[in-house]
Amino acid sequence: MRVVVNPDMTCPAVAVNIWYRVGSADETVGHFGFAHLFEHLMFSGTTSGIASGEHLATVESVGGTANATTSFDRTNFFETVPAGALELALWLESERLAHLAVTTENLDIQREVVKEEKRQRYDNLPYGDMLAHLLAQQFGADGVAEGHPYAHPTIGSVPDLDAACLDDVVSFHRQWYRPDNACLVIAGCVDADRALLLADRYLGAVPAGEGPAPSRDRTPSVPSLSVPSPSESSLSVPALPLPSRRVLEREVPRTAVSLSWPSPPVTDADQLSLEDALSVLQTGMASRLVRHLLRDLQLVEGISGYDLGLSRGRSTAALVASLRPGVEESRYIDEVSAALRRLAAEGPTAAEMARVHAQVERDWLLELATADDRADAINFYETIMGSGDRVNDYLDRMSRVGADDVARAAARWLDPDKASVLVYRRLESGPAGGLETCVEDEAGIEDGAGVEDETGVAHEIGIDQGADGDAELSKESR
Repeated sequence: MRVVVNPDMTCPAVAVNIWYRVGSADETVGHFGFAHLFEHLMFSGTTSGIASGEHLATVESVGGTANATTSFDRTNFFETVPAGALELALWLESERLAHLAVTTENLDIQREVVKEEKRQRYDNLPYGDMLAHLLAQQFGADGVAEGHPYAHPTIGSVPDLDAACLDDVVSFHRQWYRPDNACLVIAGCVDADRALLLADRYLGAVPAGEGPAPSRDRTPSVPSLSVPSPSESSLSVPALPLPSRRVLEREVPRTAVSLSWPSPPVTDADQLSLEDALSVLQTGMASRLVRHLLRDLQLVEGISGYDLGLSRGRSTAALVASLRPGVEESRYIDEVSAALRRLAAEGPTAAEMARVHAQVERDWLLELATADDRADAINFYETIMGSGDRVNDYLDRMSRVGADDVARAAARWLDPDKASVLVYRRLESGPAGGLETCVEDEAGIEDGAGVEDETGVAHEIGIDQGADGDAELSKESR
């Protein structure tokens, strides 16, 4: 197990954050939902005597908090505890890593918990299946048959969960939940030497697992389509079907329109330029689309953009809006297309670049201000980007993105002629209200909260990523 320690004696607490390199993209056909299922099973007790739910209760009894999330490329488990409880948190993590009780009883209980979560957060929300449709558009409706790892959402498949047998679940656990497939970050009020000593004491003795560690060659084995670019980025994008259009007539509060594109993987240099392009378009009341479509023309009730921050071969980016009553979808799409072409042709102004970089710096420094968010950011860089040290140069790399880079990224990645269109067309019998949907498939052991951003679009998003407010990009885009 890799261990990274980030001491900060000004912090009153210590964060323990473990990332396992397993997410929904590691699931095989017939086992969709296993990664998220294990997020729940990891709180179900151990064969060494920790009862189901006792892990969480023990952390809370000392004044700490604990949670977990599942994404496409990783699952993470984390506690924030008073400094004196670090040893307790590491012992709890070692116990469930070495002695997790993967039993028929626990499987049956957590299977029903996950199915209920799916009903509440996806099936019973007006736009709850938007992400599933977007993934089908971007990775191909038949992408599952082709084995593309991103063709299905993290929440999984109810038929697959119902069909899951104990042997399959045990096999999945043995393959992925092992020290040599994990990274531990300890951040906060802790001495580095003591933290490493305790990590070795409690987690160093856990067996590495049978056989070699799971492969880290995570690029899908599908045909590739090279995308030439004058940038420093060298990217080979898995081949896509042609841009598609889907219209769903639903009883939804407002007609909603999603425009989505393939985008560079989070590890690619071009991703930062695309992040800035999306921010120029939709982050904050001064952004182009918010100012033009929401304030001036009053075509939309809200608009936001995001990139999923995926790391295997490519990712996907989207703009989502809820339309005001009576606004034609074609009018909205025409206005967005014109704005995208202007950005690609003319680039952002100096004032726009200054505003975007100020927003990025504000959000990044706020994230690093707390031990738990800082530990998660370090783990992202260590696990996905290859080095936790890169957390220190994010702002420097972002500051080097210029207006020409943003214009080029908009032309390359946000071409309106290459957008896939998804429309939720409101039936007249639909309820009134705003847009609420999952923009990131980040499932936690608690339900995500609807977060109203400053552009007026509410999103039900995951516990940690994107839950900070103004429709920002995935934290994993950094």
